[in-house]
Amino acid sequence: QRDLFYKDVPLFKKQSVVDKLVDDLAATIETRRSHLNVRASPKGLICGAGLSIHTVRCEVIQIAETEGTLIPIADDIQSLEFSNNVKWVLIVEKEAVFQTLCQLSFVRHPFGQPGTGIMITGKGYPDVATRQLVKMLSDNLPSTIPVVALVDGDAYGVDIASVYKFGSAALRHESCRLAAPRVECIGVWATELTSRVFRTCTNRFGIDRDALIPISRADERKAHSMLRRELPGRWKRELTHMLFTRRKAETEILSSMPRNPDGSHPLVAYLADRIWQYILAVSQEPAPEPRMNDSSINEVLFT
Repeated sequence: QRDLFYKDVPLFKKQSVVDKLVDDLAATIETRRSHLNVRASPKGLICGAGLSIHTVRCEVIQIAETEGTLIPIADDIQSLEFSNNVKWVLIVEKEAVFQTLCQLSFVRHPFGQPGTGIMITGKGYPDVATRQLVKMLSDNLPSTIPVVALVDGDAYGVDIASVYKFGSAALRHESCRLAAPRVECIGVWATELTSRVFRTCTNRFGIDRDALIPISRADERKAHSMLRRELPGRWKRELTHMLFTRRKAETEILSSMPRNPDGSHPLVAYLADRIWQYILAVSQEPAPEPRMNDSSINEVLFT
């Protein structure tokens, strides 16, 4: 897709013009980008314990536990092989936070997290390859394995979570193979980091309300736009809270805090608590039969 842009830079002027033209053409003739022989370079990363990717070229990609591996496009994946020890999947909005969690060996629960897991980042708004992988996991992993997203507590973070869960406007015609309804957003929520009584300015995380970042005019416009969409009630309440307090919560605020008395990292402790809550919640729900999606991935194997 980048090659198309460089074929006539004066004509297109910027990459986003090419992206929109390709999406519009695919939607008009009701086909996929890949069927037009147009591919965007993958950018997403995956890190996990007990996961390997088998490609159509008969290669096996062993996913590392302490560093990210580039997510291949779906057309290049033959199958995924999981260990039965995998208990959760975490989508991380920001690459910097993803790398911090990799360095902390979060997928191997060094501080008592609920079982081994898989982490994915789309480095902000996700590319198609990352969304396809999340969709495949959402459709095929047992319902007892939660698929959750960690994003900033602002309008853009909520929008990124909605792209994974509901799909994007630009690729609305491909939502059936890109949207992953099982994805749940676990924060970071500003309401959890600040006291309800603002004059106290303290809370169980020890974060001052004034330490949160003031919202910009762009944040405000984005929040109002998001509130006009159909979103989960919790997401809308957080956006309303952000507009009322004029403050937003970013994930880095937990990364920058000193370690807890027990030696655990605040971000790790926060995630462990949220993931465990979702594991308990899904374990009490009826288990539907896994269903294969219409991607080119042929099978999901558990060992």
